[in-house]
Amino acid sequence: MAKQTISVPDIGGAENVDVIEICVAPGDVVAEEDSLIVMESDKASMDIPSPVAGKIISILVKEGDTASEGDAIAEIEVEGDVADSDSEKTSESNKDTPEPESPPAAEEAEASSGGGELPVSVPDIGGAEGVDVIEVCVAVGDDVSEGDSLVVLESDKASMEIPSPASGKVISIGIKEGDKVSEGDALLVMESAAGSAPAKTEKPAAKSEPAPAPEPAQKNTEAKPSASVPEPDIQYDNSDVYAGPAVRKLARQLGVDLSRVRASGPRNRITQDDVKAFVKSAMQGSGSAVSGSGIPAIPEVDFSQFGEIELQKMSKIKKLTAVNMSRNWLNVPHVTQFDDVDMTELEAFRQSMKADAEKAGVKLTPVPFILKACAAALKAEPSFNVSLHSDGEHLVQKKYIHIGMAVDTPNGLVVPVIKDVDKKGLYELAEEAVTLAGKARDGKLMPKEMQGGCFTISSLGPIGGTGFTPIVNAPEVAILGVSKASVKPVWNGSEFVPRTMLPLSLSYDHRAINGGDAGRFFTYLNSVLADIRRLLV
Repeated sequence: MAKQTISVPDIGGAENVDVIEICVAPGDVVAEEDSLIVMESDKASMDIPSPVAGKIISILVKEGDTASEGDAIAEIEVEGDVADSDSEKTSESNKDTPEPESPPAAEEAEASSGGGELPVSVPDIGGAEGVDVIEVCVAVGDDVSEGDSLVVLESDKASMEIPSPASGKVISIGIKEGDKVSEGDALLVMESAAGSAPAKTEKPAAKSEPAPAPEPAQKNTEAKPSASVPEPDIQYDNSDVYAGPAVRKLARQLGVDLSRVRASGPRNRITQDDVKAFVKSAMQGSGSAVSGSGIPAIPEVDFSQFGEIELQKMSKIKKLTAVNMSRNWLNVPHVTQFDDVDMTELEAFRQSMKADAEKAGVKLTPVPFILKACAAALKAEPSFNVSLHSDGEHLVQKKYIHIGMAVDTPNGLVVPVIKDVDKKGLYELAEEAVTLAGKARDGKLMPKEMQGGCFTISSLGPIGGTGFTPIVNAPEVAILGVSKASVKPVWNGSEFVPRTMLPLSLSYDHRAINGGDAGRFFTYLNSVLADIRRLLV
């Protein structure tokens, strides 16, 4: 018998994901692929399966914990030496916890001879490219110890501190705040101290607070008088404030100016509790209940006085959807245009192709046709395939076409993204749409399967309705709402004839798109759906 440690596998780069369920207990016998735990990120729930069959020895996490790729979650007893090869992988993925490795002989010789120049580069950061440098923690001439933070990087999903691989003195720094870096890019050069061999650079993990920087700014000693909470997404110059990436992110989400927050952490560092205390103080001092946007909050009501009630806990996905929808509605100036498209010819073509599609193993619904038509419209009207840059002065024009599909699941609304829609055929799109929708309903979507969308389709399909106003899924700038098709009498110039009409609703961000852009997009989209042969032109 052999003991094997099971770690969190690749979960698409998500960090500090909540453990919401433990599926096994010590002593349980599990088969390969049996679920061990369930984790829930901002976007999806994920079962973590057992890579081998065996008996559970111990569970190393509990409900409410957070875990990232490589973190140990359980120990299992397996027969024979099955665990040998997997143990090596586990050891590699858990390289944040093993005992220090002995340095190679050449490095030992260099260390014993008094050190030398050591270039420091960006280590493995999970494949992220063009990551923002949000903080440089050291200056030329600073003495640093092994493990001290050198810079802080922030991607779309996490903030990461880059630690020093050895002790020594900083000779030169090759980057500055605001730069973008990727794995392997040079950060700085340091002179390693005598007897200090460079340590193996480990993959950085998301941190809640940074290690103390050598010379933190001291501008926050006297906090300014408390004031009402600023509106969300306002950008402040907090570069001189001593706070970690997680604290800065929380402040951005709440719209808090960190220069107004009184610091309680070591060396005058602002903590998350300081930010929360500031918000609480501002709310209590305002004299009225106010939401983060400055809009009066809905008063609390005791519904039990009217009859029997039951409190049902919202899933994390539903809570995050509520926050995201509120943020998008408050920040995006929405305009919605409506139209009915004549789908008669497309439906006839689809019905004629159903048998061939079934032979190919796919179910040909209207969805792949709508996906294909939207991709063509995004190419024809590229003003829709953009995002607003955070600097407020640029538009990001995308050269790729990835389209999200809103999927209703038991846990809430999720939006898997189909990549390169313009490069795929109808059968391929039909198969991928069904696969992703199934994974969404089963809670098995990976974070990377919900990222990178350029445009979203929200289809009520057979549920019904003649139209609705979908909310733009920022940072995208437009979304298409699809309602239920019905047969209506349409005047052809001489008589009324029955035609299959599909109601469409197009919502867009009026900061990026004007009415003329939307009119051209909608006209082209309708022409393609009315005559699918236009895709060949």
